[in-house]
Amino acid sequence: MGESNNTKLTPKVWTAFVLFGLIGQIAWIIENMYLNVFVYKTVTYDPDAIAIMVAASAIIATAATLLMGALSDKIGKRKIFMTWGYIVWGLSIVSFGFLTVKNMSALFSAANAVTITVFAIVAVDCVMTYIGSTANDAAFNAWVTDITSPSNRGKVEGLLATMPLLAMLVVFGFLDSLTQNSKWIQFFAIVGGVVALSGLAGMFIIKDKAIPKKDSKYFKDIIYGFRPSVIRDNKLLYLMFITVCALGIAQQVFMPYFIIYFEFFLGITDYALILGAVLIMASVLSVILGRVVDKYGKSKFLLMAGIIYIIGMLGLYIFGKTLKDNRTLTTIFTTIMGILTMGAYLLAMIVLNSSTRDLLPKGHVGHFTGIRMIFFVMVPMVIGPFIGSTIIKNSPMTYVDEFGAIQSTPIPEIFLGGAIVAVLALIPIVLILRAYKKYGEILKPQSEKNE
Repeated sequence: MGESNNTKLTPKVWTAFVLFGLIGQIAWIIENMYLNVFVYKTVTYDPDAIAIMVAASAIIATAATLLMGALSDKIGKRKIFMTWGYIVWGLSIVSFGFLTVKNMSALFSAANAVTITVFAIVAVDCVMTYIGSTANDAAFNAWVTDITSPSNRGKVEGLLATMPLLAMLVVFGFLDSLTQNSKWIQFFAIVGGVVALSGLAGMFIIKDKAIPKKDSKYFKDIIYGFRPSVIRDNKLLYLMFITVCALGIAQQVFMPYFIIYFEFFLGITDYALILGAVLIMASVLSVILGRVVDKYGKSKFLLMAGIIYIIGMLGLYIFGKTLKDNRTLTTIFTTIMGILTMGAYLLAMIVLNSSTRDLLPKGHVGHFTGIRMIFFVMVPMVIGPFIGSTIIKNSPMTYVDEFGAIQSTPIPEIFLGGAIVAVLALIPIVLILRAYKKYGEILKPQSEKNE
């Protein structure tokens, strides 16, 4: 039967949520945003290099989560993957500081140094992503599902939803100056060291919830979520995955180029102040809204979040086009639209993430973190950045880089592209609202409905 609706979460559990949630997201900020800036500033301005790197890491992340999530189900443990995974993850981050054109030139032909450097960064990024996805996406996310219940998942998701934004705030506030001064070795060393230490700390605060070991065959478990019968029996779960996918693609149209847009198009070098305001306000809203969702129900907020998300991106596009030359107004309206966009996205994720945890088939929680990754990470990060790259290539703002190549600057149209994609998410959102009306706010897996 279903899990208890009154699972008590101890202070140690909340500490683990914050530690592994925040530090994990700091590591992903480096992989998803600053590694892009690192490539753009030190290797090549070609946006395709960033798009390829993002897409490759997304595919690897999904494969890792599928394989290792199913393995954690098989052996009935999450802690070992979380703690040792974070330690090795941190060490892999440190290595990026040494992947420079200068170092590659010393090892290989100088004529091919840029290409080789890009290849090396993509390769190491894939290794880092496999380790990070094992520790964070597979093990940590499955552990969160294990120890929470439908009654408290809204506030837990509200907290976890703030972690990516708080991670950006921490990085922008304390480490961005290192990247501005090209101190990349120190930057990667500090982040990698913190991630490794968090894994060590987790050995003392993480405790596995008792879950039975599975007697089924491992490779059979891996393909479980791809079976047509399983998809049919869990239609609502996959519908929510599709919704998150559409919202995620919209975000990935502009997110990989976000910092570059501020610095190179708007000419705002102190972008950390704007982003800090956006992140703080959106994070506060997320914590508050997580509790509100638990209290008043998920169905009341999902459509509103989707519509505001679209409005926010349209605002970023309009004000970026019309106010570029007015620094004060650009700062004010970009901040307001940024808060609307990120706040609405977080609200949608609170509703959808808590509902998908409710709907996960028992005994396959780790495996479904991998299925989830296909829709939450892989598809958005494969499709979205290439939409953004295509838009950027049509930018009227071009210049010749130090390698003699003509390059394009990210333009406000990346937000318009994101808004257009997000409109598609309104279709499954309407269908999800019908399910809430039919089944109630706390949804159950199909197997439990049939009991």
